[in-house]
Amino acid sequence: MNTDIWWYGFIAAMVLFQLTAIPALILKKNDLADVLWGPAFTISAAIAIYFGNPRGFSDLNLHAQIIFALVFIWSARLFYHVGLRNLSHREEDVRYNNWRKQWGSNWAWRSYLQVFVLQPLILYLFLTPVLLVISSEAQSMGFFAWIGIAVWVFGFVMESVADEQLRRFKLQPTSKGKLMTTGLWSWSRHPNYFGEVVQWWGIWLSVIELPWGWLTVLSPIGVTFLIMKVSGVSMLEELMKSRPGFEAYAKRTSEFFPRPPRNQN
Repeated sequence: MNTDIWWYGFIAAMVLFQLTAIPALILKKNDLADVLWGPAFTISAAIAIYFGNPRGFSDLNLHAQIIFALVFIWSARLFYHVGLRNLSHREEDVRYNNWRKQWGSNWAWRSYLQVFVLQPLILYLFLTPVLLVISSEAQSMGFFAWIGIAVWVFGFVMESVADEQLRRFKLQPTSKGKLMTTGLWSWSRHPNYFGEVVQWWGIWLSVIELPWGWLTVLSPIGVTFLIMKVSGVSMLEELMKSRPGFEAYAKRTSEFFPRPPRNQN
């Protein structure tokens, strides 16, 4: 195992967020961290490969090339879907704005520590399966490597379809203040987040046959916890409860894991 790759990946993640902290704190726009979040995975992995591997990208085996490509696709999609949206808004995202109000006069150092120091550490944890495969000397791909890739594709398609369904729904003039309850959203109240979680479990599954691969399970566990309990599902559930029809929607539709809607008759 090439340990240099791990160090360069860590350094890259930290430096990227420190550089972003400067304009974010000056402009009082901490949601720039969300703009960076997706691309930082690919950039950190690319820097780790370029500086940590003697022959750079040309030395990557097929397994590492595929996993890097999956992370690149995921990063690009997230930047397009979330990053560009945040860049186009002058106002700070409501989550970060609420934190700023809660922190009061301590907002500057709390922002730096909680957003621009903690987040790259979390990113590094999530990136561990990727760093493992690009630092591994194994040349062959086992059964679970391909199964994991297939699982990732399933999750990516589900998240992409769910987000596109939601985007089209929001374009309708009559959708303001209403809940999206059709398509994949009739099977899960958060099908896009489910697809996101599945992708990271797929990446982990793809590397478990590598030495120490099972230890990187903290990556998908961390993603699942973050999405379900911190910044995703739990936060949106509180927002959705204020909208008309939520109680009936919640009774017939699974919160997270997709399943056919319940018959309320």
